[in-house]
This record gives sequence, structure tokens and C-alpha cells, in this order.
Amino acid sequence: MHSRNTNELLKKIEENYDGFSKRQKLLADYVLRNYDKAVFLTAAKLGETVGVSESTVVRFATELGYKGYPGFQKALEELVRTKLNSIQRMEVTYGRITQSEILESVLHSDIDKIKLTLANIDQNAFEMAVDTILNARRIYIVGIRSCAPLAEFLSFYLNLICDNVTPVHTYGSSEIFEQMIRMNEEDVIIGISFPRYSMRTLKALEFASNRKAKVITLTDSIHSPITLYSSCNLIARSDMASIVDSLVAPLSVINALVVALCMKKQKDVIHTLETLEEIWDEYQVYSSDELNLAEDRVALTPGDLEYGEDEGKSDE
Repeated sequence: MHSRNTNELLKKIEENYDGFSKRQKLLADYVLRNYDKAVFLTAAKLGETVGVSESTVVRFATELGYKGYPGFQKALEELVRTKLNSIQRMEVTYGRITQSEILESVLHSDIDKIKLTLANIDQNAFEMAVDTILNARRIYIVGIRSCAPLAEFLSFYLNLICDNVTPVHTYGSSEIFEQMIRMNEEDVIIGISFPRYSMRTLKALEFASNRKAKVITLTDSIHSPITLYSSCNLIARSDMASIVDSLVAPLSVINALVVALCMKKQKDVIHTLETLEEIWDEYQVYSSDELNLAEDRVALTPGDLEYGEDEGKSDE
């Protein structure tokens, strides 16, 4: 039943799309990309979000064959319940564009997500996150699946700023709790999770909350399940239109966090970077891992050449 209703709603939008007005197409595009957000919005709020009038929203619902906006919203609820799979999402979002339009479409979509994030992010929550991180005894960071690169990126740069960073490795649930066993009320955990939300991340935040640690979340909505244990929510848009999670806006928020923390701890960061430069020079960390430009061509360093020759001999 759910599948039939879902297909009916999508089919109606697809069949009527070419006949929609410009504003109705804006509504259709928003609903197709953000059905899980639209379901929570009133007609007035949906219109405000998209940039059209409430009456346009109501007419849009009526033209699709529903009895006003409430009927349309019920169809949306059915759509959300079915949770379209990755293939369906890709077909719905990109079914009307050609191969040559993909690059422009995806990049514009990412730009829109950053703009929406900027317009809606809570500045007070951002400042609270910065202060909480600065005052924490230990900083734990957890992110799983597609969010793992975000967690790793944040861990890498926070480690240059602070000496108390613990990235939580997430190979299994038991390992998560073992790494967090000494957590207490003086600590903070930063949980990163976007649809599809990770149960392991949720359990890690629940554990931290039970240990009275402070919880910061980076997620896509106040309706995200991981906000249940958080007192500081950083909301970034990452609407998943296909098999690829768009993590551009969350990464921008992470960049802003890192810059804000750097500004608060400038002397410490400068000292750390100076020390690192000395270590890199002393141990020739980059001597065999850098490409140098010479006369408009790439030239390997002497260390590379020597290493390469050894490698060549060993292969023979």
C-alpha cells in the first residue's frame, strides 16, 4: 500500500511537471529533494522556504489532485514512511536532466545547501560549541559510514589546536564504549550523523549523555534522532538526492569551527605549527613525498629519485 501511494505521488509530480508554472516547478523540485523536511512544514512555511506564496502551495496541491494542502501532506507522510531507496532518489532527482547538465546541477545544489545552512544555522549554538570544546578536559569525535571522513577531518585539525582529542574508531559497538570508558562530565563528544542516521553514533551519544559529558551534534535537522542527547546542535543541509551524500555544507561548518578555535588559541597553534615544521625538517617527512614545479614541468626531489631507483631494482 505504501509503495503504491508513494509511486502515485511521484508519478503525479512527474506527469504534471512540464505544465507547472515557474513557481510550481520550484515547489516540485524542493519537495522531490526534501520530502523528509517538507512533511513537517505548514503550507505557509513551505511557501516561505521555497520563496512562493501560501496560495501557490495550496494550488500546487490541488493541481496534483489532492483535497487541499492536508491531502498533499498525507501523501508526503506516506512517501517519508517508505524511505525511498538510493536508486529511486537518483531517478526522481536526476531523471529530467541530461549528462551535460549533471556537473552544473550538482554544484548548484551544493551551493544552495551552503546558502540554506548559512541562513538557518544558530550562531549562539556555534559559539557555545566553540566554548565547550575549548573548556573540555577531553574531546571525543564520532562519525560513521559517509560521516567518517568528516570526523577524521575534524580530528586531524583539532589535534593541531588541542592536545586532548580522541577520535572514536567505529569498527564495532563494543570498541566504541571501550574507547569512551573514562568519559565524564568534564568531557565533550562531537557526534556527526546525516541520513541515513547511524545507530552506533546514537548509542555513543547516549553513553556520553549518561556519563554527564557535554554533547555537540552536527546533523541535518532538529528532527534528527541524535539531537535527543544534545544541548548544542549545529544544523547543516545535506539532502541526499542520490547515492551520494552531499557533505559540502557540513564540511563548511567544520571549517568554521576549526577557524574559530584557531582564533581563540592563536599562540598555541603558532607554536604547534612551528614545532611541526622543525620536526618535518629534522625527519625529512616531506623529502620523498613532494612534487616540485621546475620550468613548467614536475620535477621529483632527489629523495624521490633515489627511492624510485631502489624500488626499480627491487622489482627486477
